Amino acid sequence: MTKVLMTLLCGAVTVGAAVSVRSVAATTLAATGASRQPAKFQPSPVAPDAVTVVPATPPTAKSGLDLTGFDTSVRPQDDLYRYGAGKWLASTEIPADKSNYGSFTKLNDDAEAAIHGLVEKAAASKSATGTDAQKLGDFYASFLDTAAVAIAGIRPLQPELDRIAKLQSARDVYGYIGYNQRLGIGEPLGMAVTQDARDSEHYLVRLFQSGLTMPDRDYYLKNDPKNVEFRAQFELYVAKLLAISGQSDAQSAAKRIAALETRIANAHWTKVQNRDPVKTYNKVDLAAAHQMAPDFNWPAFLIGAGLPVGQFDVHQPSYVQELGRFINQTPIADWRVYFRFKLLDAYAPYLAQPYEDAAFDFHSRVLRGVKEQQPRWKRAIQTMDGAMGELLGKLYVEQNFTPEAKQRMLQLVGNLLKAFDHSIDDLTWMGTATKAEAKKKLAKITIKIGYPDKWRDYTALRVVPGDLLGNVQRANDFEYQRQLNQLGKPVDRSEWLLTPQTVNAYYYPPRNEIVFPAAILRPPFYDQGVDDAVNYGAIGAVIGHEMSHGFDDQGRQFDGDGNLRDWWSAEDATHFRERAARLSAQYSSYTVIDKLKLNGDLTLGENIGDLSGLAMAYKAWQVSLNGAESPTIDGYTGAQRFFFGWAQIWRRKYRDDELRMRVVADPHSPSEFRCNVIASNLDAYYEAFGLQPGDKLYRPPADRVKIW
Repeated sequence: MTKVLMTLLCGAVTVGAAVSVRSVAATTLAATGASRQPAKFQPSPVAPDAVTVVPATPPTAKSGLDLTGFDTSVRPQDDLYRYGAGKWLASTEIPADKSNYGSFTKLNDDAEAAIHGLVEKAAASKSATGTDAQKLGDFYASFLDTAAVAIAGIRPLQPELDRIAKLQSARDVYGYIGYNQRLGIGEPLGMAVTQDARDSEHYLVRLFQSGLTMPDRDYYLKNDPKNVEFRAQFELYVAKLLAISGQSDAQSAAKRIAALETRIANAHWTKVQNRDPVKTYNKVDLAAAHQMAPDFNWPAFLIGAGLPVGQFDVHQPSYVQELGRFINQTPIADWRVYFRFKLLDAYAPYLAQPYEDAAFDFHSRVLRGVKEQQPRWKRAIQTMDGAMGELLGKLYVEQNFTPEAKQRMLQLVGNLLKAFDHSIDDLTWMGTATKAEAKKKLAKITIKIGYPDKWRDYTALRVVPGDLLGNVQRANDFEYQRQLNQLGKPVDRSEWLLTPQTVNAYYYPPRNEIVFPAAILRPPFYDQGVDDAVNYGAIGAVIGHEMSHGFDDQGRQFDGDGNLRDWWSAEDATHFRERAARLSAQYSSYTVIDKLKLNGDLTLGENIGDLSGLAMAYKAWQVSLNGAESPTIDGYTGAQRFFFGWAQIWRRKYRDDELRMRVVADPHSPSEFRCNVIASNLDAYYEAFGLQPGDKLYRPPADRVKIW
């Protein structure tokens, strides 16, 4: 069963061996004209025109900037991103085991290394069965015991393979789709227990489209050379995985599976369509479900899933309608090989070397350009993060997070809330009644920082020494049962949807909450020992980003209690959509790689989060000064350091195939565009660096987008 979907700060685009334990390139920047050759930017005291130089502070003051990564041959008026990260981009190599590398990745590596040492100690100890230390240590040791994995071969999966081999009818297929949810597969229809979008105090089962091995429907349907190549490689991968498992007609089966997934892709809603919270909310009972999708065998599916007959939310009705039709039309033999492949694909990372290598080769090397497999200890930690993430989290925060950091974050959040509140007052395009509702929602935002107040109970999770695949299966079933057990109970608003060691942040509309795990509250995002200008440009913008998600094109449709409810006047909603459309058009004008352009509609929510978040962070930083002037440090004014703090957190390099995949499947824009396009819309950026017509990032005032 899948975790709920959140609005994350940084794209966590997952293209792995289908399903693990369920927990959540050079680019071309279009210039805006260069009618003159502007002078090279120099930091103060040789400041560009219209940049105010403030008196220098004592040499003990720290800026928080990584000056070694700056490329001062570039002007920040032309390319803020490369001025703040150009030398870093030139000198940094993407590690062979990664598809991309940047500020987020570095912190993630640090968190994994910290946890690695803690888990090694647990594995070396002789802890009593059932204790947290025993579960951590034995799970980790079972992952590293490659000899036991090799000896086991495919035998641990044989009971599931036998179950698939016994499917004889369409009814059996529906039952198996329900059953495979507990295996962490959920193909070709996924399921999760989430809050009811229109009744946020209650849980509801959500059903959503799935079934594809490649990242998006475009990989199956578009006929450009790259996607044609991906489809050919996909067939080869399917045939290889089936052949390793002993399938006699592997090549023929691979063609049938590819045809089946292509039909599934044709029925999928696009990622842009899936961003509409109203159209994707379709709460039905069993009788209404029969009317919605009469060809779909609902009783067989529900029995297979172990779900009581009740209400559920069908996110893409037309997909389920079509799925019902072609389940009934497709030979059962094709479904058997499809499910066999999906099972092998999901569990390949926990099987013997040939399966693991085949899955890595396709999912990582072919689709994302990764050169080498990650060290096994890293894969162990990542799997454990999904299986028992809060057990790891407890160990992590004890060693790596202080109460002082939490208090300082609360102060930053308070200033951001004030800035957002004042900004609502200043909006010229919004009416009084809608402003009042917006302020109510802002006042109700819940802030979670560092780690949960209540840790998850893993007593029911059984970890067996030396049984890696069994441990993964039991972890998937544990998560499935945990979610099912929520049905009929009050919503637990203390629950966290990310672990404390996750380098990310999120906003979750049904709870109207923003969450900042401990692992992101470190340099370059946050540093207690430096001047606040960079902190506000970095973690302050992260805070503002998550707050702004409550008011982006999706989040604005939920009220302060987390209910999907239209609280906008028709006129104000029209004004919002007009401004959002302008921002979408800006992003859609940029070519990223080859001829692939950004999809401004797909990335709209994240772009609004960035735009409004950075604007709010700047206002909050000014609030924090209490009327005092910000000092000049390292030759840069406070305003300049604020924007360099923003540029610094987005430095990232991508492999070409990873970048292509993100443009198609990720609702986040690539880092360069998150940095430069947003800055080019903020008047404060123009004031900090004295932008003039002819500078490459200059936009005339009428073309700059302001939403919040």
